Amino acid sequence: MIDPQWKHDTVLLQAAVSALNVQSAGIYIDGTYGRGGHSALILEYLGVNGRLIVIDKDPVAIEHARQRHAGDPRVHVWHGSFRDFPEALVDAGITGNIQGILLDLGVSSPQLDDAGRGFSFMREGQLDMRMDTSRGESAAQWLNRADEPDIADVLWRYGEERFSRQIAKEIVRTRVQSPLETTTQLAELIASVIRKREPGKNPATRSFQAIRIKVNQELDDVEACLQQTLESLAPGGRLVVISFHSLEDRIVKHFFRDVSSPPRLPKGLPVMPEFIQPPMRTIGKAIRASASEVQDNVRARSAIMRIGERTA
Repeated sequence: MIDPQWKHDTVLLQAAVSALNVQSAGIYIDGTYGRGGHSALILEYLGVNGRLIVIDKDPVAIEHARQRHAGDPRVHVWHGSFRDFPEALVDAGITGNIQGILLDLGVSSPQLDDAGRGFSFMREGQLDMRMDTSRGESAAQWLNRADEPDIADVLWRYGEERFSRQIAKEIVRTRVQSPLETTTQLAELIASVIRKREPGKNPATRSFQAIRIKVNQELDDVEACLQQTLESLAPGGRLVVISFHSLEDRIVKHFFRDVSSPPRLPKGLPVMPEFIQPPMRTIGKAIRASASEVQDNVRARSAIMRIGERTA
């Protein structure tokens, strides 16, 4: 039975699925299942010959998918990172090119709201932050062993935290006396270091984001996944990506720019136009959540969606 606490307001639900241009007999990947909002709507457009591969790092999300879509032969559920989606296709017995890939890169509401997952500085819980709790190093384990320069580098690079060095120094000093174990312990430590506050923003916001990105290798996963999409998408296939912070969106924006631009060739080189067609074209401009959606779901305010289509 699906837990009623597994509630999640899917960001850009209609817009994202519309951007996929779902074909009845097509093959699609929802690379970040979450609580299945996008997947459920995709399935409404798929016919009996369509296929949907749902992927998530989170074992709880995967269990939700298995329960919700049990008995639906169109759905194949795969536990892992979206960067490894080719493995999921092999596992599903799919060998041809696919018609669409959707990546919603945000942290789901159940993950944020469950104190035990350690994502939120607003709730006391174990300092975990792993999307996949079955493997890898938790935030606490990393913070209690990493060198001070490494911690400072992560806080600056992934959180753009101006006080990264001071926070790293305090973390190392504190853990000598008592290991960091809880979210509130870390949040209070950060608050004690940051004297100059950003209006309307908790002082722990940037550091928690940075540590979460580090623990889950989020940016590495995005870069690796994007590069593989060109080999898997059929001509006319769509790639739809929803980002929630500037570091992710920068990677996505630059990828679409690079793959939708013709190659730079020496002047005067006799090349036919069909040989210099870029592998992908962008569809429209970046899309943000509407004011009404943000009003209903404040977590949608930072969402930005970009769309690309395979050309050949």
